Amino acid sequence: MNATELLKMISMGETSKVQFKQEMDDDKITAEMIAMSNAKGGMILVGVQDKTGEITGLDYEQLQSYNNRLAIIANDKVKPQIFILTEVVSVQTGNDEKKVLAVTLSEGVNKPYKDKNGSIWMKQGADKRRVTDNTEIMRLFQESGNLSADEMEVYGTGIDDIDDRLFAYYFKREFKRSYQEMGLTCEEALRAKRVLRNSRVTLAGLLFFGREPQSIKPAFTVKTISFLGNDLSGAYYRIKPEDLRGTIPELFKQGMMFLNSTLRHMQQGQGFNSIGILEISYIALEEILQNALVHRDYFKNAPIRLMVFDDRVEIVSPGKLPNSLTVDDIKYGNPVIRNNQIVSFCIHVMPFSGLGSGLRRALEQQPDIELINDVAGEQFIVKIPRASEPVQ
Repeated sequence: MNATELLKMISMGETSKVQFKQEMDDDKITAEMIAMSNAKGGMILVGVQDKTGEITGLDYEQLQSYNNRLAIIANDKVKPQIFILTEVVSVQTGNDEKKVLAVTLSEGVNKPYKDKNGSIWMKQGADKRRVTDNTEIMRLFQESGNLSADEMEVYGTGIDDIDDRLFAYYFKREFKRSYQEMGLTCEEALRAKRVLRNSRVTLAGLLFFGREPQSIKPAFTVKTISFLGNDLSGAYYRIKPEDLRGTIPELFKQGMMFLNSTLRHMQQGQGFNSIGILEISYIALEEILQNALVHRDYFKNAPIRLMVFDDRVEIVSPGKLPNSLTVDDIKYGNPVIRNNQIVSFCIHVMPFSGLGSGLRRALEQQPDIELINDVAGEQFIVKIPRASEPVQ
């Protein structure tokens, strides 16, 4: 970093990724380094007044001492250990040359990071906060790949919560033979496929093969509604709100039936008696709905929303994109799989490849799709414009 880049950064003020410190305070610096490592990384500028952005600078002894203390913090006071990069940037202010110590931290790959007391810190805008909520802590584990919601055992469940018929159908689809033909009991097959662990059903097993998944996990529905008009807060609807219930394959089937029956079928050069073509690509809708069901954040206790307006369709799934994934990443087929077990099940019983090509296929069929990674609201929104004004 050169002096010009440093001055420009300071002029923008403190943010989630840039913090100013006039001097070293080991406890505060430790918490800041933990918060940045648990978020998207960032930079701490030591030798800058945090209230005003004034460059106060550091002398040689401070630079040497601070570098040593930062190394101790990164190695011993942050658990697990993190790696930092430090550099000294000289800035000319009037007749003086002042030196600033820039500390760069990358997003951590082994979240959650904590201090020696076990406290976990996260960024909250330009500030930081201590994390105490279990769900949020589990999602940090998820971001580092150390925990998947779909592989967790569901408390209070057992083998009786599994629909044998659904599992037997899946098993034969994957292995081309029944589990009986392979010399297994149903329970042995369930354990082999990690549907049953420690005598409990995993979340993926419940959502794919459960008798009544929503009786145990009531939030994991798909809410459908067709509004009259284009306002989310509108009080009028063409088709009243309904909660779709069932396994993931059943939710997918019901969701597509809702879209197919709600959207218009239009004549595009066919004969009058021919079946019209859906105003939005059926293939695109399939891919988007599947992605919502398969890749949503199952640590968030919220439903998927499937909404039809006069001018668009919106599919909203709980959870922002995982890790550092961006909208451009998923457009070009660079997926990060959040729910590994659900993905493996989908490949065998749904029109789902698991190759990360579904969204590209949807965009080829329907190029006007808008993708919104709502980080603040922790949701992923897909908006698809409708073909024309509705017939009144």
